[in-house]
Formats: sequence, C-alpha cells, structure tokens
Amino acid sequence: MNPPATSASASASASASASASASTFAGLCDCIRAQAERRPDAPALAAGEQSLSYGQLLTQVDRSAQALLAQGLGRGACIGWLGLNSVAMVVSLLACAKLGAVWVPLNWRLAPPELAEIGRHAGLNALLGTPELAAQAEAVRALLGALAPPQPQASEAADDLLLAYTSGTTGRPRGALHSQRGMLANIDAAVAVQRLGSADRVLTALPLFHVGGLCIQTLPALAVGAAVRLLPRFEPGAWLAALRDWRPTVSLLVPAAMRALLAHPDWPDAPLGCLRYVNSGAMVVPLALIEAFHQRGLAVTQVYGSTESGPVSIALSPDEALALPGRVGRAAPGVQVRLVDAAGGDVAPGQVGEIWLHGPNLLRAIHREPEHPDLAGGWLHTGDLAQQDGQGVYSVVGRLKDMLISGGENIYPAEIENLVEGFPGVAECAVVGLPDPHWGEVPVLVLVAAAGADPELLRLDLAAALSRQLARYQQPRRTVLRAALPKTALGKVQKARLVAELLGERSVQA
Repeated sequence: MNPPATSASASASASASASASASTFAGLCDCIRAQAERRPDAPALAAGEQSLSYGQLLTQVDRSAQALLAQGLGRGACIGWLGLNSVAMVVSLLACAKLGAVWVPLNWRLAPPELAEIGRHAGLNALLGTPELAAQAEAVRALLGALAPPQPQASEAADDLLLAYTSGTTGRPRGALHSQRGMLANIDAAVAVQRLGSADRVLTALPLFHVGGLCIQTLPALAVGAAVRLLPRFEPGAWLAALRDWRPTVSLLVPAAMRALLAHPDWPDAPLGCLRYVNSGAMVVPLALIEAFHQRGLAVTQVYGSTESGPVSIALSPDEALALPGRVGRAAPGVQVRLVDAAGGDVAPGQVGEIWLHGPNLLRAIHREPEHPDLAGGWLHTGDLAQQDGQGVYSVVGRLKDMLISGGENIYPAEIENLVEGFPGVAECAVVGLPDPHWGEVPVLVLVAAAGADPELLRLDLAAALSRQLARYQQPRRTVLRAALPKTALGKVQKARLVAELLGERSVQA
C-alpha cells in the first residue's frame, strides 16, 4: 500500500480517460468492479493498519451485501451508519449501492436525541456502525425503538442511494436524497476539474458523513483506480504524519483544518512537495489562508457546492489556482449556473446574485418535501451569493441569509471577514447583523484573538485599519471578543446561533 510516491512536479495523475466515464456504468459499485477486474492487486483503500486492494475491496463489498440480505435488508431498505471514517464505512455504502438500498451516514458529533430525530425522519430500517461509537449507537436505537422492516420501494426511487443530512447551520437539518446516476455524474465532474487519475494518492481527513468528505475526492478517486487513505477524523498532527509517511498527491481541507495546520509546530518543515494541490471549500475560504499555503508553493484549488448539489458545481482547477486565489472557479462540466436577483432575473457580469444550479449531479429530491421551493423549476436555489467576471470565473461573497441591509446598503459579511482574517493577532472571526433602530441592522464583528495577542489593543488596531479599508456603512459598529465561535462539524460558523447568543447577551445587559 506504500509504493514510491510520484513527485508533484511530474505527471502525478494518470489520464482520467484511461478509465471509462463513471456515467457509463449502471451503478456506483460497477465502477469498483471494473477497477477490480482491470487491476485487482492495485491499492484501493486504507485506514490505520487495514488496507485493501481493489480485488479485496470488491470481495468485502460482496460479503457485506450478502450479510445485509441475510438480515432482510435489500432493495428499498434505509440503512443508517454511525462511525468515524473507516474502510467498513465505505464498504457499507458500496454494499448498499449493489443492493439498491439507501445509505444514511450520521454525524457522530450530534447528541443521541438529535440523531434519533434524523433516524425517524429518514425512516431507518437498521443502524449500523463501527465499534468505537457502539454506546452512542445503542442510545440512538433505544430512542428510535423497534425499527420497521423495509417497505416496497416506489419505482422512481429505485436508483436512490445516499440520504445526506445537512449540517444544520440554521434550523433543523434536512435530508438531500441522491440517486446513483447523480452520484456518478458528480464523480465525472470531480475527476475532470481536479485532474484525478489512477496514479493519485488521496488523503481523506474530512468526515465521510458529509458529501464534501465523501463525494469531492474519495469516491471519484476510487472510481478512477487511485489509492485512498482515510484518517478517522481530522487532526493536524495526524495529517502531517500521513503527509510524511504516505506522501499523498491530493487532499481536501476546510478552512478550519487549514487554520489548524498553519498553527501546528510541524507546519514550517512539512514535506509538501508530494502534493499537487490541496482542495478547499464548504464556505468562503479566507484569502489569508490561501496565501499562507501559496507561500509554501502549494496550490489551493476550490470546489463550490452543497449537500444538495452533489456537491461539485463550480470549481477552480489546479491549472488556475495560483493565478486566481480566492475565486471558486468556473462551472463544472455538465452544470449550468445562473446568478439571479430578487426578482428572478439574471444579473449582469460583476453584479452580485444568488447562485442557481441545474445539472445531472443535483439531489433527486429533498426527503419528504417533494415540492420544496428551493427546487423550483428544476433549478436549485442555493441561498449563496456570488459574482462572475467577464471570463466566466465566479467569486462567492457569502450567504443570502447572512447579507445585511443597513440604511438601504447591501453588506456582505464575507468581504469584511476576509480583511479581518489576514490581520495580525486574529485567530478567526465572524460578522453578523444585529437589529438597529435607525439603520435597520448593522454589522457586528465577533473576534477570537490569537494566542499571545492583547485583545483590547487588537480591537483598537483593527478598528483603525478597517476605517481605512471599508466604507463607513460597512464598518462594524461593535466588536465582541470571544474565546471561540460556535461551529458545525465541518467548521462552518453557526451564525444563527451566534446572533441568538449576542441578542441574549444584549438583553441581559439591558
């Protein structure tokens, strides 16, 4: 499982055209079978001390499928999975793909009552997982009660495979139902924009219970015959150790993980030469983080998308990453993108509009909400705001729900956050809008100071700097110092929760 790594300067990735397009296969498991027939001894999947070749992976999938059938869990079954990243987790998904069952990966960071609510909404027929979370799984089963046997499946749902629940930055999580055909289309888009091939070595550290960790690199890499190594969860020391010992060619990091790596004492001497690039996304990536990686000669590409969108919708290719830092790139192959104003019309180049998406890799449905307005007319209304330049390159400026209107002026928090993130002494930040009797709402900066920084001096220096860089209406009217920001499992700041906390504090102070 550890052949010599190909250098980043050489052609680290075999041509993706060497493997058939994923969309030509009937199902996800057929991609693995094709690799197993072509290269049965090639390294496929590893985690910890366990490693499987493609032939062994296919054998494990077939055995797992047989075991599920023996329990009465075949086509139409809804199977939950609770566990850290592992070989068994991927095998479980592929077994469901072979049987025509629906696989529901659960966020192990949630409490048992939250997981039970998702389980009821999904309609789980079984809850499986790995031993390290057995006690948590048992608590969830106790809350769910007896799980019903699968019901006959409607014909239009026969292709459904992945029921992924959103991380829930606002409101209750909702389930995005993805078909195998859609996931295969997403694999093709991911392979094309990332130049993935059989010579790649993909290091997966993000949780597989989210589409980012599962569908941006992990499944596409397996579909083209690359080697994948899973870390149970992201930990900067473990990622750096894998970089040194396994020498991956690509990896995927969210901004919170990038921040943790930059703060690690081993980062300055980390052997980055094996990497062709690291990919990022899941939110607006602060320019300061991208530049810190670029200073080490490591390109940061981006993939824009969501749980509902596959997620490969807009992507910045490795070829353009160094030249276009901070951009999210161009429309992925097969995906149509519109930027739309409040009236539903397309905005002009350079103007900000909501991202609407249409393509074969989108979710098939929002579970139990077939007429959801976010899917009106076959277009996914993402709630994200972006602008496009004259060359077709997109930049995401924030969330529609995050946008403030202060005295009639639009304010995009991500633009302010990008400035603050690069300021000396700042660990991280968030900008939210709070009600104001005169302006309607005003921007408030919530700040986490870096270790060793003087918080009060930082507040004053930052206010002075922003007064020179921002229009008066954009400048935060208040700066709140915090030890940490509330976040989701992928490191997204939970702004709705933050606003509620700030409003509660203001109420107490009043």
